[in-house]
Amino acid sequence: MDLVLLAALVVAFATLTTVHLAIAARLTLRARPRWRGLVALLVPPLAPIWAYREGWSRSASLWVAAVLIYVVARIVAT
Repeated sequence: MDLVLLAALVVAFATLTTVHLAIAARLTLRARPRWRGLVALLVPPLAPIWAYREGWSRSASLWVAAVLIYVVARIVAT
């Protein structure tokens, strides 16, 4: 059971980090105003909100799912 929790934590955190950086970079490079990419990088909850508003619902949903899986795995692990 511990191995499954560890795997869930690692995969969820890696997914969250990757998707978060991808959204921030995409906001910086493609969306206007460009400052939203930097702000989304520093204030994580803004990333899926702005991604959803830009029409990137798949990225926003993946971000939210990764956060939920990570939080549930952390609660179960304690």
